[in-house]
Amino acid sequence: MAQLNKVATVDNNNMTEKMQELLTIMRRLRDPESGCPWDQQQSFKTIAPYTVEEAHEVVDAILRDDMPGLCDELGDLLLQVVYHAQMAEEIKAFCFEDVVAAISHKMQRRHPHVFGLESELATGKPDWEQMKLAERKLQSDASNSELDESALAGVSVGQGPWVVAYKLQKKASKVNFDWADAKAVLLKVHEELAEIEEAMSQLEQTPGVVSEAAVEDELGDVLFSVVNLSRHLKLDSGNALQQANQKFETRFRCMEQQIKAEGLQVSALSVDELEQRWQQAKRETQT
Repeated sequence: MAQLNKVATVDNNNMTEKMQELLTIMRRLRDPESGCPWDQQQSFKTIAPYTVEEAHEVVDAILRDDMPGLCDELGDLLLQVVYHAQMAEEIKAFCFEDVVAAISHKMQRRHPHVFGLESELATGKPDWEQMKLAERKLQSDASNSELDESALAGVSVGQGPWVVAYKLQKKASKVNFDWADAKAVLLKVHEELAEIEEAMSQLEQTPGVVSEAAVEDELGDVLFSVVNLSRHLKLDSGNALQQANQKFETRFRCMEQQIKAEGLQVSALSVDELEQRWQQAKRETQT
């Protein structure tokens, strides 16, 4: 990998050549006659999970402050963009150049205070929601579909449930459909916890009457309320969960090492013994 401690001056000709090389590689992989059998069989839906996975790996490299890793992962993510664009070109929907043009135009359109005329600079910060509404209208006209004018319009379900929950709540709050403060939301969390506790109890007592789907429904309400609480606390629920994941992993690995150092297996210990070791690991990893 090239040295990352020196930022080279951008060579537009070289950049174009490198991008064309990647596009050519993708075309060869998808070639119906001489391409890779695996790549030939893929579709938008089969590649979509890899796209999400690569985006997560980009975030992972950022959180680990791994710049060489980030460079590598950004390349993997770029390949996903090229992959989808190639498949779209094959069905004559759009091509990679259209993708680049679309995002370039969107960025300029959304930043008239940067790219606009002198008269536009005086307007200050643009109205993002109005701009997005105008964009959705253009897309609706282009696809001959009905424009979604709901206050919740524009939230993509492909972003992951935590992000979708946050964005739905934030959009609803813009039309004053919201809780007064974090304390009110915390009461709602307690209410939802009581409801899932009741559903679990009913499932245990009368399994034929209350289904697991009902418990899952209540669990969803709990999680949605927790996201709402984090929003009102102005905290990122994803970051909070990530920190909890890291904390759990650090403590578990510490406990695991201690047990193995004694010549024992984690799976051989009782629940009570593991709880004692867990508490010890918590004390030792406390910062």
